[in-house]
Amino acid sequence: MFTRLILTDQLPLTCSRKGICCHGNQVFLNPWELASLAHQLQIDTVEFRKRYCDFFGFRLRFEGTENSLGKKACLLYQSEMGCTVHEGRPLACRLFPLGRQIQQENITYIFEGNDFPCNNGCSEVNFLPKLSVESYLKEQKTAHFETAQDAYLEVAQSIADIAFMLLLETGLAESNDTETLQEWLKLGNASPQKLAEKIGIEWLDLLTIPEIIFEKNNPTEFIKKHLELLQHEAQIHIDSMHDLQQFRTGAIQFMAMALLVAKSVGANPEELAELWIATAREYGAKG
Repeated sequence: MFTRLILTDQLPLTCSRKGICCHGNQVFLNPWELASLAHQLQIDTVEFRKRYCDFFGFRLRFEGTENSLGKKACLLYQSEMGCTVHEGRPLACRLFPLGRQIQQENITYIFEGNDFPCNNGCSEVNFLPKLSVESYLKEQKTAHFETAQDAYLEVAQSIADIAFMLLLETGLAESNDTETLQEWLKLGNASPQKLAEKIGIEWLDLLTIPEIIFEKNNPTEFIKKHLELLQHEAQIHIDSMHDLQQFRTGAIQFMAMALLVAKSVGANPEELAELWIATAREYGAKG
C-alpha cells in the first residue's frame, strides 16, 4: 500500500541525520548514477563497482557497520560523518523516504504505507520544519537524477526491442518456437543475480561501466552515447549469428539485459516481462 502525494503536500522531510535510512536498505543504481558516485570519490567506475556494488554494478552493497537495530550500513556511510558521497548520491537516496512512480508518462510521488516512514526510527523529524514535496525535491537536487532514471527506462525498452527483433524477424517465431517466451517469463521472476548470470560479464561491463566520459550536468548526453554503444555492439553480435538456436539465446540474453536495466530504475520486471510477452504473442510468437 502506498500514500500518493501532490507537490504542495507538507511533510516532515527535514532530515534528523541519524543515518537510519543508510542501514539495511536496498539501493539500485543505473549506470549514470554509478558513474556519478565514482566521480564523487574520484575513482574510476571499474574500481567503484568492485568495491561498493553487488550484481556487477546494479546495487550498492550494505555490508558496513551494524547499527543498534542490527542493520548493516551502506559501505559509503561512515558513522562519524554520514554519507561520504553526498553530492553524488543516487536518486533513491535523494528521494527517501519518498518514492516515484510513472504511469502513462504521469509522475507521482509516494511513500510506503499510511504512516510516514521516518516515524519508524526517526520520529524526531516531526519536531523539525516541514517541507512541501516540491521544495524537498529542489533541496535534494533530484532533477538530473530523475532525467537519468527516465532515460534508462527508455534504454530498457530499446534493449527489449532487440530481443523482439531476434524473436520476430529472424524466423524464430515462425519456427513454432515456444522456449523463448517461456524463458522470458522465468526472467521476469528471476533475481538480479540470476539475470546477471544470464547476461554474462562482457555485456554486464557494457551495461554498467561503459567507456563514456561522465558529465555531471548532462545525463541525457551520457545515456544517449551509452545507448548508441549498446546498439552498435548488439548489431555486431547479431551479425555473427547464423541459426535459430543462436537467435533464441540472443533473444533471451537481451531480454535479461532489458529487465535488469528496468529494475535498476524501479520498474517491476515481472510486470514488464508479462507485458512484453503479451506483445510478442500479438505478433505471432508462441509459448
